[in-house]
Amino acid sequence: MYKTGDLCKWRDDGTLEFVSRNDDQVKIRGYRIELGEIAARLEEHEKIKEAMVVVREDTPGDKRLVAYYTCRNVGPNQDEANIEAKQLRDYVRAILPKYMVPAAYVRLEHLPLTPNGKLDRRHLPKPGAHAYGTLTYEEPIGETETLLAQIWAEVLKLEKVGRHDNFFQLGGHSLLAVTLIQKMKRNGFEGNVRTLFVTPTIAQLAETEMQEVRL
Repeated sequence: MYKTGDLCKWRDDGTLEFVSRNDDQVKIRGYRIELGEIAARLEEHEKIKEAMVVVREDTPGDKRLVAYYTCRNVGPNQDEANIEAKQLRDYVRAILPKYMVPAAYVRLEHLPLTPNGKLDRRHLPKPGAHAYGTLTYEEPIGETETLLAQIWAEVLKLEKVGRHDNFFQLGGHSLLAVTLIQKMKRNGFEGNVRTLFVTPTIAQLAETEMQEVRL
């Protein structure tokens, strides 16, 4: 009667059992997302040659959209052909809904393929800190910022977090925000999720915490 994109099979009792999708649609935090649509938008960028978007769950329960891409040569200077994670995130945010914006952007020399010419997902590298488009690292200042940075790095699974890095641009989301606030409270902080959305950097959040203490 209609096509949903779901692949199912009949069970002996006459009910349908979901098996998989016949496309690359996924569901993350309640949203159904077409990975191919995100990749197509990335490939419209003048510096992008190929793009592929996948869902990674490097930490159980924490699914993230990760974009892998290769650059095209746009001039004699190879550096001019490169584009960094922050630029790509800003580009995607301008044309797609927030829930479709990948958390990380990994530049590759070429996309790994199987002998059949399909994407070899097993050989896609885990995103490093640079893939999240962090600003130039600036070391936390003072005891409050230092402790916050340690907590953020632990929750976000990053080696280090700078004082001006944005929690949500580092791959954070509402569910991780709850985990972060819980861990902060166990370390004596007063913040809440609403505060984190308003002051999403280490420096801003530390200043808010110190204001709470003064009050």
